Amino acid sequence: MVVLIVAIVMVASIIRAKYGYSRRGRSNEGISPEERAENLRLRDEVKELKERLKVLERITVEKENSLSREIDGLRDR
Repeated sequence: MVVLIVAIVMVASIIRAKYGYSRRGRSNEGISPEERAENLRLRDEVKELKERLKVLERITVEKENSLSREIDGLRDR
């Protein structure tokens, strides 16, 4: 019985943490405007970094493809 109660409490705390609920309701309600602005700035920065990463991945793949084409061209000689 005790194990069942502990399991229920653990599941409830995991759900509460996952969806952002605290004992007072949603945890986002107490966020100040400065924190919201910082969150938005950080989200924009993450988007920008993701775009940069996509460009770097594309460049890397293109270099790998061109290198294998050059190697294949040398093998054909």
